[in-house]
Amino acid sequence: MADVLSQTEVESLLAALDPRAHAAPSAPAPRSEDVRSQISVYDFKRPERVSKEQMRAFQALHEGFSREFGASLSGMLRAIVEVKLISVDQLTYSEFVFSLENPTCFNLLYSEGLEGHVILDLNPSIIFPIVDRLLGGGKTTGHDLPNRPLTEIELNLVSRIIALATQGLESVWDNICALKLRVQQVESNPQLVQIVPPNEVIVLISFEIMMGEVRGIMNLCIPFNTIEPLAGKLSSDSWSAYQKKGADPRQKLILETGVQRAAVKMVVHLAQGRLTARELMQLAVGDVIMTETDSRRGAEVLVEGCPLFQAHPGVFKGHKAIRMGPPLAKPKDVLARQLQALGLPADSHPAVHKRA
Repeated sequence: MADVLSQTEVESLLAALDPRAHAAPSAPAPRSEDVRSQISVYDFKRPERVSKEQMRAFQALHEGFSREFGASLSGMLRAIVEVKLISVDQLTYSEFVFSLENPTCFNLLYSEGLEGHVILDLNPSIIFPIVDRLLGGGKTTGHDLPNRPLTEIELNLVSRIIALATQGLESVWDNICALKLRVQQVESNPQLVQIVPPNEVIVLISFEIMMGEVRGIMNLCIPFNTIEPLAGKLSSDSWSAYQKKGADPRQKLILETGVQRAAVKMVVHLAQGRLTARELMQLAVGDVIMTETDSRRGAEVLVEGCPLFQAHPGVFKGHKAIRMGPPLAKPKDVLARQLQALGLPADSHPAVHKRA
């Protein structure tokens, strides 16, 4: 009697007879999510002309400005004012202008170092409380802000705030270039000022100013064509203010004045010699001690243990005295002269620096 096939064996036979079962398995269709993840959106109307490294340089540079400007503003207003950097972006000039309020405090600054214009905008939500504080108010914060341009008196008060901001910007930018900022125009309507074409790329640096419960935004707009000549400096580490910064002349003068008044110990070294303990015990008044120093050589003047001058002993108005002679040659100077005699540069020998 023939064997009866099971259901599994029947399905296996049917699958072996199917020609589609021997065809190579097709690759799975790519999912739409994978395709979208590989696409990067690029807007040709907003080209990214400022590199990421330069954007990081702007951020680090103006973080120092925010701290310095906050401290200066706190001292002027006699209140705790915190200034914080919130964003560094690149966008077009038209987008920046249409994002501002109207009216606002729109300051057009000219920079002699950059040979171009920059814009410093102060939001009315913070500029009116600051003016109120300068005029003796600021005790209550629940009043509504006026929807109007600044008056002449208010503009004069705001000019003090702008002067603090320009001083802080010039200080942090000093390692890159001398900005030399000056206010050229103050407007309430930002759309009336056109310093670059609408599609020109600008770097927008936004700060948040907080004074108690009041806060507002301050924007610094720098067109890219203004800072384009400095792109190389912004890409390197030269923007770091703590490197390559020269000494403050005031601090240098104070240090020199303090050092000049400092007292130092001066010792005159006449001669040197050797005695045994027996000879030392037998010394009496009037004895003559033979030294190893030639009398024509003179004495040495030591300042804080360092020999600096030659001198000759003598008597002045009945007192023992010394007459100052020429300065002693330092070891590094002797080595420099010897290397120069051999026709070698003085800085090529490491011993010059080690012994100096």
